[in-house]
Amino acid sequence: MRKIINSTYISLDGVIENPQNWTPAYFQDEAAAYARELLFSCGALLMGRRTFDGFSQAWPAMEEAAGDFGVRMNRLPHYVVSDTLKKPGWGDTTAIPRSAAVAEITRLKERDGRDILQYGFGAVSRTLVRHGLLDELRLWIHPVFVGPADRAELLTRADFAASFELADTRTFATGVIVATYVPAAR
Repeated sequence: MRKIINSTYISLDGVIENPQNWTPAYFQDEAAAYARELLFSCGALLMGRRTFDGFSQAWPAMEEAAGDFGVRMNRLPHYVVSDTLKKPGWGDTTAIPRSAAVAEITRLKERDGRDILQYGFGAVSRTLVRHGLLDELRLWIHPVFVGPADRAELLTRADFAASFELADTRTFATGVIVATYVPAAR
């Protein structure tokens, strides 16, 4: 069975929103190699609508500059959970209605192939956790306080709780720690 691996950038104060504004200084050779290894070990991308919108606008234009990483981002099968996406327009993209998400993602996991990668942590991620579908959570902890924003997107939600166990850590010279967690045994 394929695993679903979530990869999320997070600040010390729990912010996950707009990482392009606060992560570039920390994305050096080690982080790039780790991100590449993760992307190339997976055979599909799973995302929510907000992540899809950002990626589908950015990655086609970055393919040449990002080399084979950009090519891989654009050419992998993409699965996006959305009730409103009608014409995805980004490579091999399949829209999954929210009402069918758990069943469809369960079927995706059961297919042969490489693992499934999910970037960012939002409603889709919480659904995966609630239904036992998320296998790994890789938090890229950046040594920065982003500070309060009017409505900063945080990792936590009042209506969501889950327990995880530390499975691995990787520390980069920039101070970024990638902490890999697996769901705690129930």
